[in-house]
Amino acid sequence: MAGGWLRELEECWQSTLACQPKPVLRVDLSGVTFISAEGQARLAALHRQGAEFVAADCLTKAVVTEITEVPRPDSAALKGKSEGRPKRNRGPT
Repeated sequence: MAGGWLRELEECWQSTLACQPKPVLRVDLSGVTFISAEGQARLAALHRQGAEFVAADCLTKAVVTEITEVPRPDSAALKGKSEGRPKRNRGPT
């Protein structure tokens, strides 16, 4: 999803919004083999406006998860510490 396909997606979204003020829109990404950074940003914007996504393969599902997953605060973030992967216990050093 890049280039001209982003324009097509935006035109379809706008025409759907024009017909229905609060549509339930599912974007089928089953045939998508590439999503550019701009495409991912556009999909995230659609998600914020209520769009849902259908994904078939692992890569597309991962992109959809990244777009739709709401970050959960962990205890370190709540204490003002930087987020990151938890340290692993590597045993005695």
